[in-house]
Amino acid sequence: QVQLVESGGGLVQPGESLRLSCAASGSISNIYAMAWYRQRPGKQREYVARVTSSGATNYADSVKDRFTISRDNAKNTVYLQMNSLRPEDTAVYYCNFQAGRLAYWGQGTQVTVSS
Repeated sequence: QVQLVESGGGLVQPGESLRLSCAASGSISNIYAMAWYRQRPGKQREYVARVTSSGATNYADSVKDRFTISRDNAKNTVYLQMNSLRPEDTAVYYCNFQAGRLAYWGQGTQVTVSS
């Protein structure tokens, strides 16, 4: 049973940075995309960033100038480097792997940006 384990969340002040990680607990074959989503308080879950196994990346406009997604295919791990964090970035962040005809989700990690 494959599980995605997230880490790196926490409480930071505006302008600071965090790096989120999400790793599969076991090997996964045929991963074709890894992505991050988030759910802000009182809002629906929204798309943040995506990277394919070939390395192509895509970002939501709200984070494009500040966040960077990367992956390590050999380790089945995806990262989200978050710079210049703002209070509106406060959310539960979820990773998502798409492999073959299956989708896997992390349990979510809390990111709070507050002074």
